[in-house]
Amino acid sequence: MKIVKSLSLLLAAGSLVCGQNAGNWLTYSGNDAGHRYSTLNQITKANAARLRPLWVYQIDKTDKFEASPIVRDGIMYISEPPSDVTALETGSGRVLWKYKRVLPDDMPVCCGKVNRGVAIHGDSIFLGTLDAHLVALDASTGSVLWDVAVADYKAGYTSTVAPLIVKDKVIIGSAGGEFGVRGYLAAYDAKTGKQAWRFWTIPAAGEKGTETWKGDSYKFGSGTTWVTGSYDAALNTIYWGTGNPGPDWNGVKREGDNLYSNSLIALDADTGKMKWYFQFTPHDVLDLDSTQVPVLADIQWKGAPRKVVLFANRNAFYYVLDRQTGEYLLGKSYVRQTWAQPELDAKGRATWLPNTHPTAQGTTVYPNSPGATNFQAPSYSPQTKLHYVMTRDEGGVFYSGDDSYKQGSWYLAGRFVSKPGEEARGAIKAMDPRTGTAKWEFPMFAPSWAGVLSTAGGVVFSATWEGDMIVLDDATGKLLWRFPMGGNVFANPVTFLSGGKQVVAIAAGHALFTFALE
Repeated sequence: MKIVKSLSLLLAAGSLVCGQNAGNWLTYSGNDAGHRYSTLNQITKANAARLRPLWVYQIDKTDKFEASPIVRDGIMYISEPPSDVTALETGSGRVLWKYKRVLPDDMPVCCGKVNRGVAIHGDSIFLGTLDAHLVALDASTGSVLWDVAVADYKAGYTSTVAPLIVKDKVIIGSAGGEFGVRGYLAAYDAKTGKQAWRFWTIPAAGEKGTETWKGDSYKFGSGTTWVTGSYDAALNTIYWGTGNPGPDWNGVKREGDNLYSNSLIALDADTGKMKWYFQFTPHDVLDLDSTQVPVLADIQWKGAPRKVVLFANRNAFYYVLDRQTGEYLLGKSYVRQTWAQPELDAKGRATWLPNTHPTAQGTTVYPNSPGATNFQAPSYSPQTKLHYVMTRDEGGVFYSGDDSYKQGSWYLAGRFVSKPGEEARGAIKAMDPRTGTAKWEFPMFAPSWAGVLSTAGGVVFSATWEGDMIVLDDATGKLLWRFPMGGNVFANPVTFLSGGKQVVAIAAGHALFTFALE
């Protein structure tokens, strides 16, 4: 009772931080455009070396901690694995309330019991759960306002994605592609939890796109949507990436392009109807999901202003698309790749090279299954006009296997291993969207799973795989500061104001770290 009362007073007083959006972090990527950029500028190139830990919050789970915090008016909301939510006071890290979800014991789960964050709208916090529910919580108390089943967890569906708020709707995607589910993106009324629309990323019988699947393989087509997308209010369009087709590493029974897997889909926000799509990897057999964050930018393109989508893809190609029409503008390799011809065709289609599909004996291909980048959030700075991407350079050996489907069971049809005798390399690359090349790169000892944040202070925040928080010069990539947090990082940094002071937060190991200037 005391905890609830404390939070109610904080919300009423609003004394810890002004209510301006610049001082808050209100959505997964900081804004609807997917920029993960902040206009805060207290931390600069000149003073970044004065950063010190502010407080640390320890979770009580040993699962990967992947949450990207949401911050509003002095209160931070984080998801904890597997499907819990905690509200913290930003000045001290004091716990204000907790929501603990009881999950069923019979869930088929891939890739860890994780969650990447919550969404906030009005007085509600929204959480997608590992048993494929969408839950609305009271932001003041953590009590449940409504709880709806989005899909059947027994079939392999899960939700690990941070929802996206679009007007009065909560947009949520699906995970579970490793179990041959049928991917979707769904919208729910924020007040009632009633479904407004659902777009299936894999077409059903008789629908356009089914012809790109051999036989009835579309029924188990995967194409899940497990990383948060972006939204353009002026165009009323949602942009979201889709995952690999199923099964992952054997495409014999699913010959064809396998739409709309490995694609960027553009949907009408009111109806869920598709406006256009762009497929990055037709007939993927290397598990090269296209679920990276679509970055919306307005840039000068060949001497004229253009609304574009920037997409650093897991398949090792960097793309620039027109976001009004989906027209392909540019595509270049930004990390080593050997699966496709070096040049994309005039419409941006990749052409598979011979002897690059998985076999029973094993086939060596670049990039490895984790890809050139993955779920690590990129950042785009309107100040530098650069797109900052966490990258990975590594080869893999891919093996094909049995491709029979059974509901609720693994549907991988093969496996992969890292190329023997080779050390994987990682780097943050500052991509110039006008050329598709890196202006600079910051090499790392090993590939990192951390995301990237840029700010108006002229700095870039991220973390190494070993657990060091780092700050870089946004124009040159020069290292300005580092701090050892002691745990592997699978999360994305955010920044906000607390008591008028700029704070940066990121999860490392099983704790959330915050930093501010001394």
